[in-house]
Amino acid sequence: MQEYDVALKLLLKGSAKLTMQQLSGDVVKGWLDIELPEIANPRVDLLGETANGALFHLELQSGNDVNMPLRMAEYCLRVFRKFGRLPRQVLLYVGQAPLRMESELSGPDLSFRYRAVDVRDLDGRLLLESDQVGDNIIAILTRLQDHRNAVQRVIRRIAGLEVGERETALGQLLILAGLRELEETVDEEARKMPILNDILEHKVLGREFKRGVQQGLQQGLQQGLQQEGLTVLRRLIKKRFGSIPSWAEERIAGRSTSELEELSVRVLDAETIEDLLK
Repeated sequence: MQEYDVALKLLLKGSAKLTMQQLSGDVVKGWLDIELPEIANPRVDLLGETANGALFHLELQSGNDVNMPLRMAEYCLRVFRKFGRLPRQVLLYVGQAPLRMESELSGPDLSFRYRAVDVRDLDGRLLLESDQVGDNIIAILTRLQDHRNAVQRVIRRIAGLEVGERETALGQLLILAGLRELEETVDEEARKMPILNDILEHKVLGREFKRGVQQGLQQGLQQGLQQEGLTVLRRLIKKRFGSIPSWAEERIAGRSTSELEELSVRVLDAETIEDLLK
C-alpha cells in the first residue's frame, strides 16, 4: 500500500478537489496531519478542516482489514482528545478485491459508525470531466466502462501540463494504475504521445522510474507535513504568547515534524516563549 498511499495522499491534498467533495460533502480548507499517541499506527492518513469548521478524517485502505472499525474508533477518540471535536470519518477503499469491511462497531451501550466508500463507486465520469488532473487520475480507479479510453483522456490532459507537472502526474498515474493492472495500458498510451515519450525515454519506465517517482512523492509529502506542523505551532505560540520574535522563528523553522508536534503539546504548559524553546 505504501507507494499507492503516498500518491493518493498528494492527489487528494492537491488537485483532486472534486473527489474530495464527493467524499466529504464539503470543501477542505486546510490539512491537520498529526501523530496521535498510543496507537500502533499513530498517523491518520488525512485529517482536514472544512470550510464550515468541521473536522474531516479520510483513511485509505487497499486491503480488507477485519479490525478496521476498531482502528477508526481509536482514531476518532484520539482526534477528539486532541481537538475537543469529533471528526466526520470516511474510509476510502482502493483495493481490487470486493469491499468486505464492516463500517460500524456496536455493543450493549455503544454504537459507532463511519462511512466506508469503495473508490469504484465514485462518479468516474464527473472525475474525468474535471478540470483538475488529480481528479482525472483517480477516475481510472472507478467503474468506468472503457478504462483504455479513460487512460487516453488522462494522458492527453497530462501532456498539456507544464513541463515540471507532467513528470509528477505521469508518475502518479503509473503508480495508481497498478491498483487496476493498467500499467501496460498506461505505458502503451503514453508512448503514443511524443511529449511524454521523451520523459519515458529519459527515465527507465517500470520499477526504477516508479521508485524514483515514489521517492520524490515521499519527500514532497514529508516537506508538506513539516510545513503544516510549523503553521500549527506558529498559531499556538501567537495565541499563547503574542507575536513571535525573529530569534524564535529561527529556532522553530528547521524542526522536524515530530519535534514540532512535541512543541505544540508543550506550548500549553510553557510559562514563556523562552521556556518553550530553551
